[in-house]
Amino acid sequence: MMEVMQLLLELSSAIKEIKAQLLVIKQTRTEAFKQTWIDGQDVMLALKISKRTLQSMRDSGILPYSRINGKFYYKVEDLEKLLESNYSRSLKSGSHD
Repeated sequence: MMEVMQLLLELSSAIKEIKAQLLVIKQTRTEAFKQTWIDGQDVMLALKISKRTLQSMRDSGILPYSRINGKFYYKVEDLEKLLESNYSRSLKSGSHD
């Protein structure tokens, strides 16, 4: 019985260690993803906007970009900032979207 308890304690400890390592990996990947660049097509799909709307966002300076050989690229981090800065919590009750 004591051997079973000892094995369970060791297993629990190992699971906790694995969980901690997975958390570190997840955070590292999230930070790396924030620094990645995506092209205009991915932005349009993610935000569900048209090519013209994306162009307007670039032209007005709302969304920073980089242009290489006529193709536009955007930082995921900048998209997140844009979404956060336009976030509003609806206080209306009974509203269902």
